Amino acid sequence: MTSPARSALSAVMPTFGLQVRWDDLELRLADDIELLTLASLAANGVHNPEAAPFSWPWTRGTDEEVERNVLAHQWKNRCRTAADDWALSFAVFQEGVVVGEQQISAKNFQVIRSALTGSWLGLRHHGHGIGTRMRLMALHLAFEGLDAAEMISEAYDDNPASNAVSRRLGYVANGSRATAREGSSVIENSYRMTRELWDARPDDLRPEIALEGVSPVRRLFGIDQPKQSTLRENA
Repeated sequence: MTSPARSALSAVMPTFGLQVRWDDLELRLADDIELLTLASLAANGVHNPEAAPFSWPWTRGTDEEVERNVLAHQWKNRCRTAADDWALSFAVFQEGVVVGEQQISAKNFQVIRSALTGSWLGLRHHGHGIGTRMRLMALHLAFEGLDAAEMISEAYDDNPASNAVSRRLGYVANGSRATAREGSSVIENSYRMTRELWDARPDDLRPEIALEGVSPVRRLFGIDQPKQSTLRENA
């Protein structure tokens, strides 16, 4: 049940009223108290210490440094609501417990209808299929709620879990490139899910996913433009 405070906030900032639900999982923007829980989760571990799955090393440093990185990232993305540059950095809840983050971001989406996903899970929540499910929820929102034409996912060659999720959900390979990561060269793979691939997905990738609060977000992001008056002034 949405609290009165959250309802008041979403009336001004519609992204706070957006929710994606599938059985025990929910995606929504976290409030500041929930953000502290998300930050603490990240500080307790997102990946094995020797891994480097992200383009910038926000998981490196002391617990306090990691927590500040999470808060700064979330607070920055709350303000990315322009039609030509927006981001939805959802906290992922499983039975009300924060387990990770799922992001959708886009530039010029109202023109090209293309967006990018990214995500992470607390280390103790790995291996339970949550990553696949929350990506599918993000795709459902993008295609069924926001009218995406394509969705892009990127993963380093040495991040087998993320690569596997993209392949499992039916993305097609979209090329690879060498990029710099923490002072070293690494191969980054790109995957593409088109509207056609999404519509043709098998039945086991068609769960009952509920969307709430989509219409105000569509208007905020410039997806639904207000109709222009066709009335002419009297000469």
